[in-house]
Amino acid sequence: MWNYSEKVKDHFFNPRNAKVVADANAVGDVGSLSCGDALRLMLRVDPETRVILDAGFQTFGCGSAIASSSALTELIIGHTLEEAGQLTNQQIADYLDGLPPEKMHCSVMGQEALRAAIAQYNGETLEDDHEEGALICKCFAVDEGQIRRAVLANGLTTLQEVINYTKAGGGCTACHEKIELALEQILKDAPAVATQAVAPVAAGNDPAWQAVADTVAELRPYIQADGGDMSLVSVEGSQVRVCLSGSCSGCMMTDMTLSWLQQKLVERMGCYMEVIAA
Repeated sequence: MWNYSEKVKDHFFNPRNAKVVADANAVGDVGSLSCGDALRLMLRVDPETRVILDAGFQTFGCGSAIASSSALTELIIGHTLEEAGQLTNQQIADYLDGLPPEKMHCSVMGQEALRAAIAQYNGETLEDDHEEGALICKCFAVDEGQIRRAVLANGLTTLQEVINYTKAGGGCTACHEKIELALEQILKDAPAVATQAVAPVAAGNDPAWQAVADTVAELRPYIQADGGDMSLVSVEGSQVRVCLSGSCSGCMMTDMTLSWLQQKLVERMGCYMEVIAA
């Protein structure tokens, strides 16, 4: 029997925003009824400010799926699409005071739905990961792209962790070998980048340091626009330390800002990077 927090139980029995948003102008669909889990996230976004004015969801799944979807809407309403896009599946789980390891895939499903909704609003087409050979788990329609994102964003290293976070391999088990091969390749690629990172003394000639510095520089104008600032302190292994100042110092959005940088680094460097405030 899984141990659910009181907050998970509350959001399951009293879900927030479990509704159809009739005037939604952004919709994200993930999963499928035939696979056992499905989520539709609907957003009403102000076209001028890009603030999410309302959000609703419809989900078919377990109590954790309902609670995660409920928590997701609570976390993003009132924020811009750019701010919402910084949200990680771990923050959804943390908001609920944790999820059982076997149910972490529910928080990932919420993050994937948000990613799809934002892409639709921006008129973007998400990469089609269902190219030839990329669909790894037929039972739950999980592709290689989803596994890669979950592994890199959460530092997964085992088959069981991949099952917990994506549900891939949780059915007939026929895809376990494919998952292990994909995981091996992802982890093989990741350390090649992470091990390049060194302390600031070698910053001038180190490509990993430069990649992190460039990413911080790209995000700074958005942070400065809200009265804050960020500067790079060190890069040691896979850990990045930054200094937050101005309105970012002690701000409620600090964790989301750090997660935003972490997500951008994962996308840019292709490996798991941990970002912490100095």
